[in-house]
Amino acid sequence: MTALYTYIFILIFSFVTSKAEIPVIVISAGKAIQSKSAVGSDVTVIDRRKIENSNHHYVGDLLDEQILGSNFSRTGGEGTNALTQVRGLPKRYTTIYLDGVKMSDPSTPDNAYYLNNLTTYSVDRIEVLKGSQSSLYGSGAIGGTINIFTKKPVKNTETKSVSVNLGSNNSKGASFSYGKSYDNQEFLISLNKYETDGISAMNDNDENDSYRNDGLNLNYNFNFDNNLRIENNFRFVDSFLNYDQAGTSSDENSTDDEEMSYSFKLINENNKTKNQLIYNKTYFRRGVGNNTATDKAYYYGYRDTINLLSQYNFNLDNRIVYGFENEFDAANFDTWATSKSQKTDEAIYSQFFDYQFRPLEKLYLSAGGRRDHHTTSGTYETGRVTFAYNQNQHTKFRGSAGTGIRFATLNDYYYDINVKNKEDLTPEKSYNVDLGLEKTLKESNSKFIFNVFYMKYDDPITNWITNTQSGSNYTIANSGGDITSKGFEISNKTNFKDYTLNFGYAFTDAYDAEDCDNPGSSCLDEMPVRVPRHSVNSKISKNVNNLKVSLLGKYVSQRRDYGNSNNGFAQVVLDSYYKYDLKFSYNLFNQYNLYFDINNIFNENYYEAYQYSVPKRNLKFGIKHNF
Repeated sequence: MTALYTYIFILIFSFVTSKAEIPVIVISAGKAIQSKSAVGSDVTVIDRRKIENSNHHYVGDLLDEQILGSNFSRTGGEGTNALTQVRGLPKRYTTIYLDGVKMSDPSTPDNAYYLNNLTTYSVDRIEVLKGSQSSLYGSGAIGGTINIFTKKPVKNTETKSVSVNLGSNNSKGASFSYGKSYDNQEFLISLNKYETDGISAMNDNDENDSYRNDGLNLNYNFNFDNNLRIENNFRFVDSFLNYDQAGTSSDENSTDDEEMSYSFKLINENNKTKNQLIYNKTYFRRGVGNNTATDKAYYYGYRDTINLLSQYNFNLDNRIVYGFENEFDAANFDTWATSKSQKTDEAIYSQFFDYQFRPLEKLYLSAGGRRDHHTTSGTYETGRVTFAYNQNQHTKFRGSAGTGIRFATLNDYYYDINVKNKEDLTPEKSYNVDLGLEKTLKESNSKFIFNVFYMKYDDPITNWITNTQSGSNYTIANSGGDITSKGFEISNKTNFKDYTLNFGYAFTDAYDAEDCDNPGSSCLDEMPVRVPRHSVNSKISKNVNNLKVSLLGKYVSQRRDYGNSNNGFAQVVLDSYYKYDLKFSYNLFNQYNLYFDINNIFNENYYEAYQYSVPKRNLKFGIKHNF
């Protein structure tokens, strides 16, 4: 490891003293349009070209390929529980937004968003911010945020696109979108359907677990004049999955789910100010049960937010972004501790600001803070500072430091109808520091990125105490253990004459004190579950006329995982694995794109989760047409 750190130091020093060129990419890392050269946070942008070239149907698979330092896993095939962990932290510490709408489900135990049903068909762009972002995004943004933006109408243009795909396990899908802009109105509609016979979720049987996903996206905008505008974004997904669970070997379990999100924005903008009045709504319904039973257990999650987001530009290089956010969460769910459905709700009232300025020609800074008042937990503050120093147009140094917070979930507060002293449950708190270097080498036509980070959070909500009216039952409580994660990420992209080479390596050293207070005896490894210490992503692509061929490789080291009823809930270590995919893409008549993928070409038998299957060697074929 010493030799590796020495090599990295020499590499950074040589890159700092060389000459190169870095392109300008416009992003919204500070809830305002910025140049990437001015952003101090660690941000990765997945644009439409990368999304279309990936040929992935689901956002989780796309993030797994594109985001270094994140770990993706499923409990079976498509449609099963899917999660992304950023920089060694559990999924509940990364907040996901879709067109500005927070997508976590209040009816789940951890109030997280599972990526099971989120397809790429209507996605236009994804921005991933790593590190504590609670001063901007509130509760839950401890590990980072994932901002997903769907396709929008193109001004004064009519757009149409269609795609169809076939694959192994009798998989088939189709999507269609149509958009038009005329006079002062714009609209776009997207439809998609996907279904597959699937694979067996558990590895103790070979019966298929089928899955279906039907999706609708609508976008409608109206311009009253040059300064006043309304925007509407609506998404609805209906899905159905047959699945296996530990301890059973029959296909008798299923979940019938619905997801809905809606955003309304009233936008007023002039030379120096931009004000947005925003209303967001999410709705989740999960119908879970045994297919032989007459009734299923239904879980409902609701969220309404009313926000004011404002921006004042002092000049081209100095602005302040500020706002008010009011979040209302509600859920209706069953637990083993109560025999009837239980309706619960909480609210968070927030105020925040972020001052973004340029004190020197080459230096950009930001400083911000946030105040969150939770109706049960009380009032807490978070903040962040960032810097971006552009040594020249080819070399950028960046860094950020911030604090984060995560309030208890509705399930934590209302686990049992007899729970008392809810105020004793304090929120989880974190702080984060990260530094980075971005360097483009003109001589070798390559780009180099290096990031180093340290995160820590305490008061994890994982303990159990007697805290009920009757004193006979247990409820959730804060644990005394701290969770830390530190490491670095290094990536390089080089464009040669006929091909492109991408390489990325992530090292994560995390300690999960909530589970591993005594490593070596209470658990097998101190790392958080399903988080590898070492991971490598590589890709080599070659263009031959209209044909593009890509070979993708992935290495994941050993990971700790929870056991289940099949092994008495004893913790296990999952073996490391290598996986390779081969992709072909052909551009026909500059309108049609034909693709053919061979995934897991060496038929690697590996686990992403203990005893849950992954697809063996499988094929995928499709055609896309834009007109």
